[in-house]
Amino acid sequence: MDFLKTISDRARSDVKTIVLPESEDIRTLKAAAMAIEAGIANIILVGKEDEIAKLAGDLDLSRCRIVDPAQYARTEEYAQAFYELRKKKGMTIEAARETMQDYVYFATMMVKMGEADGMVSGACHSTANTVRPALQILKTKPGTSMVSSFFVMCVPDCVYGEEGTFVFSDCGLVENPDENGLADIAIEASKSFRQLIGAEPVVSMMSYSTYGSAHSELTEKVVNATKIAKEKAPDLLLDGELQADASIIPSVGKSKAPGSPVAGKANVLVFPDLNSGNICYKLVQRLARAEAYGPVLQGVARPVNDLSRGCSAEDIVGVIAITAVQAQAQD
Repeated sequence: MDFLKTISDRARSDVKTIVLPESEDIRTLKAAAMAIEAGIANIILVGKEDEIAKLAGDLDLSRCRIVDPAQYARTEEYAQAFYELRKKKGMTIEAARETMQDYVYFATMMVKMGEADGMVSGACHSTANTVRPALQILKTKPGTSMVSSFFVMCVPDCVYGEEGTFVFSDCGLVENPDENGLADIAIEASKSFRQLIGAEPVVSMMSYSTYGSAHSELTEKVVNATKIAKEKAPDLLLDGELQADASIIPSVGKSKAPGSPVAGKANVLVFPDLNSGNICYKLVQRLARAEAYGPVLQGVARPVNDLSRGCSAEDIVGVIAITAVQAQAQD
């Protein structure tokens, strides 16, 4: 499947407003112009209009909305709302006003206050600088204990997964989840797969062991997480612990895990820790020449997504489209 085309078409079907706080970066401005031209989202740029115009040059940003926190009529309202959210943590109104001059915090507050449907940041900020405001302002979705991430992996000429498309989670955020956290990541990843791919998720809880072929603290975490996830989501096609080959190759799955509803059919691969997940996605991306879309955040109350600091303008457009589709699903 052409994932990006499918997502872009879905984004165009019900256009959402996405706010971009990194207006000092030319890649963001190029992406804003491209997204508007493609009709996948309405765009808000946070920044100073004269500085954006100077950096943009010949780019047509006339259909973007530009909001400068230093001049915006609702900035004080945002500061008051942020103060109320954080006063028990020691926030003062003076500090809240100062924080609202930070473009990422301001953009996140635009999502909180309903002026934007989602935010994309990270081209020139760390993951922490994107995730921290989201956790402080938007918080996690009801029923979710943590924010995690996933990649959509599109492997060319691949008969496995959903026509070569997989969700890998978590490969970018949660370093070493405990068994409860791992169960939550699996359930959220299944929802992300259904939301973005539009097919039935088949979830493998990944390990170096299949069905007890090895025993250690590492395998026990996956075994216990599998039990917890099945209790929380009994209708979900989920199984483990499964090795990589047993997860996706039918003949191996049949041999190593006979009777498993998932073995040999998995399209959602849940890794036991960030080490294994990050290594795996990068190897698949480079060796199999897969398209890797992410890290996309899951578990946030409203759509906020992080970018790689090495991203291109085209990459940002793809994440804008994903964020818009996430916003559609939340509606």
